[in-house]
Amino acid sequence: MNDQFPNFSSSLEKWLPNAWPILDEFIVATIETLYMLGLTILFAGLLGLMLGVIIVVTGPKGILKNKWIYQGLDSFINIFRSIPFIILLALLVPFTRMIVNTSIGPTAAAVPIIVGTIPFFARQVEIALLEVDEGVVEAAQAMGSSPWDIIWRVYIREGLGSLLRVSASTVINVIGLTAMAGVVAGGGLGTVAIARGYQRSRFDVVIVATLLILLIVLVSQLLFSWLIRKAEKHKRKH
Repeated sequence: MNDQFPNFSSSLEKWLPNAWPILDEFIVATIETLYMLGLTILFAGLLGLMLGVIIVVTGPKGILKNKWIYQGLDSFINIFRSIPFIILLALLVPFTRMIVNTSIGPTAAAVPIIVGTIPFFARQVEIALLEVDEGVVEAAQAMGSSPWDIIWRVYIREGLGSLLRVSASTVINVIGLTAMAGVVAGGGLGTVAIARGYQRSRFDVVIVATLLILLIVLVSQLLFSWLIRKAEKHKRKH
């Protein structure tokens, strides 16, 4: 049995001549990718959720209708969503340096990823919350519920399944952005794939980095699928 492990290692060295020697770099890069993903989920998740809720409640059918707030936020989201991420990376270099004192590395890359994800997620939240039955909202209003109670007890709780679905698609999008940040030495698996793989024509490095990114995507999909099932099961009970 023990003799099989040297054979396995030899096979990996044979098939991955450039990737196998930098295994430690792949480990560090994976941690950096997860770090950028975590920061984005935390900050863009909270701000995007808040922005999406505000758009819904101040919209034409909202419980706190406000034409100016709604149109202003709607325009802001449309403008920022239309900017290609690679251009946003360049545009935010001065802002990134002001925030984290550098324009390279995973922390610096997380800044434009967060900025680019906020309007994207806010729009997804808006779409998810607009699926909540208007009758339930009207019933809550008729019972004298406060706007905060309606937001929390109706929009968030009733729309939790949909919110988790749009969150799953947003997380997958963010993983793609972390890889794209590798173009500007943002760290993570994208940088390894581009700087250590593509630019040196070491395609086994690109393949391993891609497989690791796909693994992160798969794990996130499984996690969100489990959360969605839990949310729907809890909703049926109540």
